[in-house]
Amino acid sequence: MAMRVVQLTGVMLGAGALGALTLAACTMQAPQEVSGRALYQDYCQTCHGESGKGDGPAASALKKRPANLTTIAKRNGGTFPLVKVMSTIDGYTRRNDHGSIMPEMGPVIEGGQTVMITTDDGIETPVPEPLLALAQYVASLQVK
Repeated sequence: MAMRVVQLTGVMLGAGALGALTLAACTMQAPQEVSGRALYQDYCQTCHGESGKGDGPAASALKKRPANLTTIAKRNGGTFPLVKVMSTIDGYTRRNDHGSIMPEMGPVIEGGQTVMITTDDGIETPVPEPLLALAQYVASLQVK
């Protein structure tokens, strides 16, 4: 009789575990796509403006006018410098620039998935997906 109880308990535990896994599978969410536009609206638009021209509502209160993000490619010979823009966004290239008023966005864009990009010198480099999404959104703001 005791053996039957153990077997029945094992079956019940197995069924319980299967049920829990099924429930977990039903409630698991697919990774959400990172929206560069949403990140821009949340963290950049106040200074850089809706269209990226440096005319956001907070721009007039700043000592230095925010950059016009729509002409980055134009100022770079017609090529959008993706890696340089990502370095500017995350604050890496501005660490010793005490005159910069732009906050370091590193803490905001860290975490989440990492994606691989090929840099200008052909090296595969992992970057946070939010950083890439934000830089790609800035690229989409470029004037033709």
